[in-house]
Formats: sequence, C-alpha cells, structure tokens
Amino acid sequence: MPAASERRPLDARVVVRAPATSANLGPGFDALGLALSLHDVVEAAATFTAASTGGGAAPGSRDGVRRHAEQGAASGARALELSVDVEGVGAEVVPRDEKHLVVRAMRACFDELGVVPTRLELTCRNVLPHGRGLGSSSAAIVAGVVAARALAGADVTGQTALADALALAGRIEGHPDNVAPCLLGGFTIAWTHQDGEARAARLDPHPAIAPVLCVPSTELATATARGLLPDSVPHADAARTAGRAALLVEAVTRRPDLLFEATEDRLHQAYREPAMPESVALMSALRRRGLAAVVSGAGPSILVLSSGDEASVVREVASGWDVRELAVDTAGAVVSGR
Repeated sequence: MPAASERRPLDARVVVRAPATSANLGPGFDALGLALSLHDVVEAAATFTAASTGGGAAPGSRDGVRRHAEQGAASGARALELSVDVEGVGAEVVPRDEKHLVVRAMRACFDELGVVPTRLELTCRNVLPHGRGLGSSSAAIVAGVVAARALAGADVTGQTALADALALAGRIEGHPDNVAPCLLGGFTIAWTHQDGEARAARLDPHPAIAPVLCVPSTELATATARGLLPDSVPHADAARTAGRAALLVEAVTRRPDLLFEATEDRLHQAYREPAMPESVALMSALRRRGLAAVVSGAGPSILVLSSGDEASVVREVASGWDVRELAVDTAGAVVSGR
C-alpha cells in the first residue's frame, strides 16, 4: 500500500457530519454512549506540500498528539495558512485560530499520518448546544480527525482506520464514552485498553428506541460536574449499578420494556445534583411517571429513552425546557466530497 503522502490529493476538500452523543445513559458511567440525530457539520479544504512527511511527529507518535491536543498553539517549525469560519452555536465565542478544537484535532491527526499541510480552510456549522452534556467537544474532535484522514487520502471506513481514529480521538478527549458513538454511530460500549488506548464495541439499538431530549438554557462544565464525584462509593451501590449497566445493554438492544429498571444509577447522578438541581429534579419527576430518564453525560440536559408514545408526557413534565424528539444516529461521523 502506498504511503499516505503518495496518495494524498492536493487542494482536497471534504465535508464531515458528526452527531451529538449522550454518554453514561444512567448506570453506564464512562462506558455507554448513544449517537443522536443532531449534527455539527465541518467543511475542510487543505493544500499539502509535494513531499510533506517531514517536520511533524513520526506516525503514531503520542508526543505530537499531546503537544497539539494540549497546547493548541502554532508550531514555529512550520507555517500554516489558516482560515476558520464558525456559524451557529458558539460563533461569538469559539476561537478562530489554532486553538479551535477542530484544528487541534486535525493537527494531531496530520502528525500521526506524517503529513504537513500548508493551507487549511474550515467552515464549522454548529448545531450542538455547548456545555449541555451532548458531546459537542467530542463531535469537534471526531470531525477533525475524520476530516484530516480524508484530506490526507487515508482510509476512513475500514476497521483499522476506525480503530486508529478512535484511539486518537480518545487520547485528545481524555475519555472514550462520547467519541465512540460519535465516530461509530448507534449504541457503544467503550473502554480503555491495557495499552492506554480507547476501544469500543458497537451495537444496534432496538428500532423502538426513540430518544427525547430536554435541554436547559444554562451550561455546565464537565469538569465542574465531575469534580463533585466522590473518591469511593458504597459497595452495594456499585454492585447494584453494575447490574443495571449490564441490563441496560439488553434493554437498549433487545428489550426496551426493561429501560426504566435498566437506567437506575447510584454512581454519579445524585452526587452531581448540587451543580444542576433543576435537572435532577426533572429527571426524578419523569422517573416518577415511569419514564427512563437520565442525565445526559455530565449534564445538565436530560435524556429520556422512550420506547413508545411518551414524548407528550415529557413535554408536559418538562414545561419550559427545550424538548426535542430525536432518533438514534446509526451512521456516526460521515465524510463526503473526497
């Protein structure tokens, strides 16, 4: 197989669509995730030097990945003509330079592939709410990694390519529970392998699963919500939640009638209540009505895993919230225009 630099087109242009995701789903803390039919779109164009395998970290090197993921600053070793345009959510506040998360992810991926762009143009059309527990950062990272691979002429659909993309995205994000469903679509179980890299298994959700999302007007930083978690929990709570997480896999894929029982959690949601009391109150109210309501990711959005005509009940209970009836995104990140 020829090297990526030999296959790489000049002045390449691609479009990547990346879905929103909901992680945890109640008891599946830092492991389970679901892709949702709400998408950010990134249009990217790049020009590469005729021979651009030098000047970056060696393919597969974590040094280059960590440098760009954490610092996000331009490297003096190579000049890049960069243009970033942002439309939609966050257009007033997100950076338009190399600190932009999509750019950082692309730079990290180019380093892994051993290629050096001289020009990069991005248009980011943002739909996903920021700071609402819907994986907006994971969508940016996955879109950047997939776009970079596509622009460099590398594979984006094969099993090895997806594994490499997931490992890099998980490294940048720091945890794989959102990047896995964003990249792969559907329902995912993610974990960190003993080599430190992200891994995931993708499952098909039952066709009756109909997510209903309740989005508040306020944001909540993931770090704030995670900072409220205790260092340890009672063994009985851990054991009960582990059982519910196992049951949730069966409920999402084959037995949606079990969703209410399967979404019970004692590991994280109650501990996060001080940061989002209205969200936990809404979740509790919905569960009193028999609905499988959970905190979406770190919150403060609430996700209801509906398996029937329950949206009207959600709208009644969640009066004043932005209630959205969605579907499961089964495709994950999709690239076109190669």
